[in-house]
Amino acid sequence: MRAELIRIGNWRGIRIPKPLIEECRLGNQVEIRVENDRLVISAEHQPRQSWEEKFRAAGESTGDERLLEAVPPNKFDRQEWNW
Repeated sequence: MRAELIRIGNWRGIRIPKPLIEECRLGNQVEIRVENDRLVISAEHQPRQSWEEKFRAAGESTGDERLLEAVPPNKFDRQEWNW
């Protein structure tokens, strides 16, 4: 597919056909970057997007609580830490 660059003030832009926007699931904002001399436009990703799914996929955290109990208290724990 070819597209013409459109003058928008001192900028240039392109029109992206609706079927491509829907196929790529683009929202109102996108990420733009250059890779290997190519302009790449992708859907915007929120910070920590999909972390919850990945944590669930990692499995239950059984036994993790005991890791902290195995570490002996240090000077900070004994003298400076207050609740």
